[in-house]
Amino acid sequence: MRVLTDPALRVAALADHLAVAGDGLRAALRDPAGIIPAIEAAGLRGLGGAGFPAHRKWAAVAAEPGPGKWIIANGNEDEPGTFKDRFLLAETPHQVIEGALVAAVAVRASRVALYVNPREAAGVRALREAAAAWEAHPLLAAVSAVVGEAVELRVVESSGLYIGGEETAAVASVQGGFPFPALKPPFPAQHGVGGAPTLVNNVETLAQAGHILAKGAAWYRGLGIGDAAGVKLFSLSGDVLRPGLHELPMGTSLRALVFEHGGGMLGGRGFKAVFTGGPSNTLLTAADLDVAMDFDSLRARGSRLGTGAMIVVSDGTSILRKTAEYVAFFAASSCGQCPPCKVGTFQVARLLERLEAGAGRPGDLEALRNLAALLPGSGRCGLVDGAATVLASSLATFPEEYARALR
Repeated sequence: MRVLTDPALRVAALADHLAVAGDGLRAALRDPAGIIPAIEAAGLRGLGGAGFPAHRKWAAVAAEPGPGKWIIANGNEDEPGTFKDRFLLAETPHQVIEGALVAAVAVRASRVALYVNPREAAGVRALREAAAAWEAHPLLAAVSAVVGEAVELRVVESSGLYIGGEETAAVASVQGGFPFPALKPPFPAQHGVGGAPTLVNNVETLAQAGHILAKGAAWYRGLGIGDAAGVKLFSLSGDVLRPGLHELPMGTSLRALVFEHGGGMLGGRGFKAVFTGGPSNTLLTAADLDVAMDFDSLRARGSRLGTGAMIVVSDGTSILRKTAEYVAFFAASSCGQCPPCKVGTFQVARLLERLEAGAGRPGDLEALRNLAALLPGSGRCGLVDGAATVLASSLATFPEEYARALR
């Protein structure tokens, strides 16, 4: 399965990229009104974590009047276990830019911010070179003619902070401010960069758009398994023989991901669990190995696909220790704007560290359960929800580890 990771797309020159791709943007220029219906028919979802139908975001921005609209190609990527966006930005930047320009034609946006984590130096460098090549190419002028304004490609380095990936925080960062998440509504589609309507999409979402326009919605849907549409980049890490980036049909089973594509468990150890969609989501166990890895199937299982990061844990590894590490990351990443997030994640991290060190107190488990119930929904962004979700899931799935630590 080679769509986003096709070796032919890993080229330095724009002319070489357009020779093997580029038909999607040309199709978009021929029929701008058909872009959003094609994205809807393809079933493309937001691949940065939420899985929100892409066409609905695009249509919301397109419906807003006036010039000066923005596209933010969100490549902030800072969550542990997630490493798909850095590949796309460093290895296939033209693919990402082409998708962003397809979106620009669809919503009539004249400013495109290629928003990248500055720690990914290869991605920053590749984007700058790619953007310069597009700015000198006649296709960009053709895009500008359809949009009705001169289209500008701007590489914007993010703060490098985890919260900078949240869409309103990305808007604030592109404006030059600190990436404080903002209350919604208004959503960026109505009030984004400089008050202008702004489409914020993950770079993996945008990278798919050109292929859909080039080969059709039916082709894209047919790449998935069952009712799932398209392909997904899975960041597989942890106790597997072949960790790395795996491009697979949406709907691939967890068993196939771990034991076929991942080569099975490291050292012949047993499968214990997987942090699904990164550390801000729920744990799945051996009882869930046959679940399909797509948004709807995992939601029906009480879990989430998230970014597609799958962190595999083998028998003998402490879930409590891993949970403590991830919650500590969230506590350190809080921007401090919302007291329940700042104080709550700190308290959870403190309690988990104490338990993991064998110094737990009788009331610690009850305190953790209370915090897991109270914290969700108490912040402006999903950071505190992620910390509460992984805490609640580990408490429910591996209660014996907590009880043993307390004893």
